[in-house]
Amino acid sequence: MGLIHFIKYRKIFYLISGSLVALSIFIIVVFGLRFGIEFTGGTIIKIEYENTRPSVLEIKEKLREFPGITIQEKGNLGIILEMKEIPPETQFELIRKLKELGEIKEGSLSVETIGPVIGKEMRQKTLIVIVLSLFAVLIYIAIAFSKASRPVNSFIYGVMALIALCHDVIIPLGVFSILGKYFGVEITIPIITAFLFIFGYSINDTIVIFDRTRENLLKFSKENFDVILDKSLSQTLSRSLSISFTTLIPLFAIFFFGGETLKYFVLALILGISFGSYSSIFLAAPLVYSYFLFREKKKG
Repeated sequence: MGLIHFIKYRKIFYLISGSLVALSIFIIVVFGLRFGIEFTGGTIIKIEYENTRPSVLEIKEKLREFPGITIQEKGNLGIILEMKEIPPETQFELIRKLKELGEIKEGSLSVETIGPVIGKEMRQKTLIVIVLSLFAVLIYIAIAFSKASRPVNSFIYGVMALIALCHDVIIPLGVFSILGKYFGVEITIPIITAFLFIFGYSINDTIVIFDRTRENLLKFSKENFDVILDKSLSQTLSRSLSISFTTLIPLFAIFFFGGETLKYFVLALILGISFGSYSSIFLAAPLVYSYFLFREKKKG
């Protein structure tokens, strides 16, 4: 593939990304994020039917007097109900109505209550895991690219990779903020897991490009930095796009045909991988070059 001048058009990429991130942050501030009961506390009821499981619509209609219930299918015959914490008498009434829809398999019924203190602790632990993951990524890139310290410090590669990663997470969170506001979609443990996967996927894609940059810096030591970055991006473009497309194709199939249980988990992956591929190609390396220009200008 010939040389593509990515760096030349970096300001256009910044405008696109900046607009999407700013809009997403605005949406999150206005609408907020709707967290699942794992983070807020509540009641989880799991049951499995003996022969035929009623549809989600049938269950919703039967339980219409109990607002705020999230219904997920599990396997071929099971269902999981999630709701705010309810007293035992309300639980009995709800289970009675579920039994009216079909015979429940003996021993399959379970009721779990998560208190608000546990939910708060879960949020704190999740935040700690995310922060530690980001810090580990920063340290890894700084060490791995120590040989590519010309013309910018290897630590800068890590910083720009994290900025690109924040871009990959904030925009999908904006989408989930809208979905939570208008469709009641919650941020659950599986969706957090999807975002952690996005961390790894996006960083891996960015590292491949930075690794090629490191090789080209050693190989073409007399070339201008922008030319080396353009070469690195051009050389890895087909690889990045082909992996993204082959990953997204089965995810779209699962999203449309995989049922309600996996729908929003897969949506988080689709959004994260799409924006992660974009940021790896059009954002991370141009940001490194912008820092290089800023430093050179500061030197005078």
